[in-house]
Amino acid sequence: MSKIQVDAIEQQTACGTTLTAGGGAGKTVVVDATTVTLGRCGGTVALASGATQSGFGRTGTVNWDTTPKTATFTGVSGNGYFVNTTGGAVTVNLPASPSAGNIVAVADYAGTSDTNNITVARNGSNINGAAADLTISNENSAITLVYVDGTQGWKATDTSSLNDIVISPGYITATGGTITTSGDYKIHTFTGPGTLSVSNAGNVAGSNTVDYMIVAGGASGGCGRLSATCASGGGGAGGWRASSGTASGSYTAGPGPLTSPVSAVSVTAQGYPIIVGGGGASAASTVANAGSVSSAFGLTSAGGGGGGSGGASQGCANRPGNPGGSGGGLGGGNFPCQSGGLGNTPPVTPPQGNNGGNGTGPGGFGGGGGATAVGGTGTGPAASKAGGAGATSCISASPVAYAGGGGAGGSSQTSAGGLASPCGTGGRGGNHPLESPSSPTSGTSGTTNRGGGGGGMGSACTSATSGAGGSGIVIIRYKFQN
Repeated sequence: MSKIQVDAIEQQTACGTTLTAGGGAGKTVVVDATTVTLGRCGGTVALASGATQSGFGRTGTVNWDTTPKTATFTGVSGNGYFVNTTGGAVTVNLPASPSAGNIVAVADYAGTSDTNNITVARNGSNINGAAADLTISNENSAITLVYVDGTQGWKATDTSSLNDIVISPGYITATGGTITTSGDYKIHTFTGPGTLSVSNAGNVAGSNTVDYMIVAGGASGGCGRLSATCASGGGGAGGWRASSGTASGSYTAGPGPLTSPVSAVSVTAQGYPIIVGGGGASAASTVANAGSVSSAFGLTSAGGGGGGSGGASQGCANRPGNPGGSGGGLGGGNFPCQSGGLGNTPPVTPPQGNNGGNGTGPGGFGGGGGATAVGGTGTGPAASKAGGAGATSCISASPVAYAGGGGAGGSSQTSAGGLASPCGTGGRGGNHPLESPSSPTSGTSGTTNRGGGGGGMGSACTSATSGAGGSGIVIIRYKFQN
């Protein structure tokens, strides 16, 4: 074998001068220099016909393996493969642990990928930014993929048609709470603290967002004592927040608060802490107890505001309804009149609840605010009012009412306590003990895990109490199959 070795090749002065290296079979030219520059004056560096290069990196193309593949295999960077699916579907695994610049191409060999698909499996890396495989489902299609980085992963640089290449659906997988299913949807119900543990975040072709409903604990009703005109307002419902059903698309999220669409929440593979608020405890004095917050995905629903009391001239403390982050505090009114507490405190959009009802005359007490309506306004001894309406949602597969306000307590022997809220969940107000027909003078409690406000205590009874607020709930729903 002949060998030519030189210490230097001098630059030629004439533009267009040609230097040929490796002029014959078996010949090797070694240039021993720190820097070697090829090409000048707009010239072109070209390989001779049939020659190959090494050490300069890939040119953005692949070397095609002309032996068709008929079974699952793992591709090698730098190669293109013809895949024959006449005998059945074939999976091409992309290289594991790829480096930037790796390149693989796949083409349908026999025009049968519409019948028997070719799956390009991601093998741990993203494809076009998604943690999902690709499917070639149209005949005679082809695709070239180049690995870019850990975020986008393999990017499609050349395809016969982008419409021919589809992302295989991936679905959310998670545990936590009480799990039920409704058709293709999975429902996680939390009636106490827990964690939604997402192990697979899915993708846009399947599911990668979840719908939610977050209800806080309702407040207790207020308490009034010692006098026939000393009664109390109903407890405010817990805050009610929910998405519009855009992820599941098969249920009604509820009327009232959702005057505009509320987006579902995108999830990743991690644990999401869930907090479920308790209801405010039944009260035996003029101070009502607020409900506690519920939260999920960084969204918080505030507890309901406690019911107020009235009747200062008769020995009772005059207390307005208390504000609540959801449902609002509830009003009591009597000597002088008092106002209902503000709902949606602290404020969120859309509002998580409504104000408590006012008391506008002696013996008139307002109901607790609810998710979709203000508490009723009491206008006199025979006019203690119901709590504000709650919201009905089908997120759990059947219609259920949540976050209704509590009814106000009755303030005279001719006045029954305010009714529980329309849509249920709030407690009924207590009655005056001499009312005919006789009925309990304590307020009834809001429904457990519905976030309803407790009913206010009826007047003129030293042993009665207000109703407790109902505890909250968190429900999460998403598509888990097709």
